Amino acid sequence: MPKVLIADKMSPRAEEIFKERGLEVDVNVGLERDELIKIIGDYDGLAVRSATKVTPLVLEAASNLKVIGRAGIGVDNIDLPTATNNGVVVMNTPFGNSITTAEHAIAMMFALARQIPEADTSTQASKWEKSKFMGTEFFGKTLGMIGCGNIGTLVAERCIGLKMRVIVYDPFLSEEQVTKIGAKKVGLNDLLSTSDFITLHTPLTDQTKGILDKKNLLMCKKGVRIINCARGGLVIEDDLIELLKAGHIAGAALDVFNEEPPKNTKLFKVNNLILTPHLGASTAEAQENVAIQIAQQISDYLLNG
Repeated sequence: MPKVLIADKMSPRAEEIFKERGLEVDVNVGLERDELIKIIGDYDGLAVRSATKVTPLVLEAASNLKVIGRAGIGVDNIDLPTATNNGVVVMNTPFGNSITTAEHAIAMMFALARQIPEADTSTQASKWEKSKFMGTEFFGKTLGMIGCGNIGTLVAERCIGLKMRVIVYDPFLSEEQVTKIGAKKVGLNDLLSTSDFITLHTPLTDQTKGILDKKNLLMCKKGVRIINCARGGLVIEDDLIELLKAGHIAGAALDVFNEEPPKNTKLFKVNNLILTPHLGASTAEAQENVAIQIAQQISDYLLNG
């Protein structure tokens, strides 16, 4: 029977599903690159999250590998060209943590709008600085969304429920698709110049890398608030920091970074910047969902083609 390696920590349900379907499965978490290279040739399938980096060297050693499954949305940690050249199928779970990530983006929006982290720190320091933390409402404000796939659609639906006006820049969606969500399709320049809040919901590609650089950030209306729970690299961190300090951007919330954990220490010295450690998919429900889905998908492929 096919043999699968689970190389990253995930719900025990994944291992159970593989066994229920008659596959051999090993759970070996936290392997260094050379350790993975040494054993990967024994396996037909590999299940990962984000910690394991499936590099060309790993793939060249994977002489029997037929499928790699990423329990999550992005596949940035897998070398797709080498996998394709070697005939290895790469699959992900694009729906398993969509709700969780959408909810985290909205939580970041609320935290920004009402300065919750700063107010909490102040109050726990025995201060009562009520007038210092003047917030802003969502009602009647414009949310600009760069990208509107599964997660973006969920954010849009919820923000429309909050009585926000939602506009979308997404070259891959038709005007009809955007209208069906209840939003309006616009160009990037229009989105930047009219949005009160901007959220990002797009993969990191050659076209989207650095989409919020200094030039585009300066096009934003003064006082905009920016939320990125999608991918590090979409926002140029140093440009964001500069315009936060200058007061052009009222606040920002980042769940993803150019490097993870972030090594840009300038990020830690900005008052109106909220940082979380890539928590978008970090709920019990989401982790259970993606583990179940990737185990089912890998099993189906190995057993049924």
